[in-house]
Amino acid sequence: MTPNPTDRRESFMTDAKKLFIKTYGCQMNVYDSERMAEALGASGYTVTDTPDQADMILLNTCHIREKAAEKVYSELGRLKPLKSANPDLKIGVAGCVAQAEGEEIMRRAPLVDLVVGPQTYHRLPAMERAVRAGERAVDTEFPEEDKFEHLPKGPRARRAPAAFLTVQEGCDKFCAFCVVPYTRGAEVSRPVDRVLREARDLVERGVCEITLLGQNVNAYHGAGDGGAWSLARLIREMARIDGLERIRFTTSHPNDMDDDLIAAHGDEPKLMPYLHLPVQSGSDRILKAMNRKHSAAQYLRVIERLRAARPDLLLSGDFIVGFPGETEQDFEDTMALVREVRYGQAYSFKYSARPGTPAAERADVPDDVASDRLRRLQALLTEQQRDLQAEMVGREVSVLFEKPGRLPGQMVGKSDYLHAVHVADPRAQVGQIARVRIVESAANSLRGEIAA
Repeated sequence: MTPNPTDRRESFMTDAKKLFIKTYGCQMNVYDSERMAEALGASGYTVTDTPDQADMILLNTCHIREKAAEKVYSELGRLKPLKSANPDLKIGVAGCVAQAEGEEIMRRAPLVDLVVGPQTYHRLPAMERAVRAGERAVDTEFPEEDKFEHLPKGPRARRAPAAFLTVQEGCDKFCAFCVVPYTRGAEVSRPVDRVLREARDLVERGVCEITLLGQNVNAYHGAGDGGAWSLARLIREMARIDGLERIRFTTSHPNDMDDDLIAAHGDEPKLMPYLHLPVQSGSDRILKAMNRKHSAAQYLRVIERLRAARPDLLLSGDFIVGFPGETEQDFEDTMALVREVRYGQAYSFKYSARPGTPAAERADVPDDVASDRLRRLQALLTEQQRDLQAEMVGREVSVLFEKPGRLPGQMVGKSDYLHAVHVADPRAQVGQIARVRIVESAANSLRGEIAA
């Protein structure tokens, strides 16, 4: 799901040092990687997609999945030959594993020169100067200042037609399985004027689709005219920006899907008919154990209201199977919820304990049982995705073309429902939004023809 920001090759100055960033995890990490590249661009770095040519390598890490920290140490082990061949190479660890591990990374991995958390990457230029002077640097604070205001604005380079924009960080929900409140901190929303300023800048640089990001984005409450703005009000204001044609947001919590945001899906044309709304389980007993603070029926009621506002809304979700204490009946409750909702896309995982979270101390479901449940759930989700994609055949959809495809003359874009769509037509150009008739459904994409 996470695109690699090193696909972007914006030059900040000639004869610059080379920066390689490897990004793990969510879309917010992609956004953070872009901002880290901008911050170091002011120090004379340009991005490269080849680590063996880099003067600095940053691993922007994610702490959500199983054994996240060990995977980082394994990756650092693979970088040892590069460090041996080039002692001047600087290696840094950023992101949520950096936040969680901090000094432990420096102790276990002597080749690491700097460790920076997700709230302090605006300090990278100063840290880079320190490591160039022979020091090792660690910064995993939760500073009072707004990191976004301390980042350089960067050059006025053209951007890809679709971009991410972080508007909210952190989470106050404290789900029993999740490390986000500990690695990203409490919920913080960026002020409205700063979000709008960045959105207008993106549009002026060629962006026509913006996805608003947050760990709990629909809890957005940024300061604006008249007090705190909701996400719905922010979306309606962004929709007034000339040249911005599409708006999306992710990731949401069911408890923050308020009336105005539900209504916006029906009355704001620029808000795309796609929503990622995780539920994690269909069992009330497990939802309570997860500290989700909603029931399956409450979740389904939110879905019902959303579809009343926008009947063609395509939904995606997240699911955890094998959560401590999950019985076969609990799992069947999840399967029943999935059958009722019908997801166009979904992400499903076996539970893995995250150190420091409440659920980490509880007894696990046997691995073979969890694996079998995951297989059955993924089979149902795959069937639903295949069926809903098949229903797209014969329909006309709006497609934003983003890049050339693998085949000669092919262009790839995203539909308003976030499906990948392939078109072979010389009229299709990057940045163009066109009406496309879907003629074929493949495993994870659609094929279409530009409509007359």
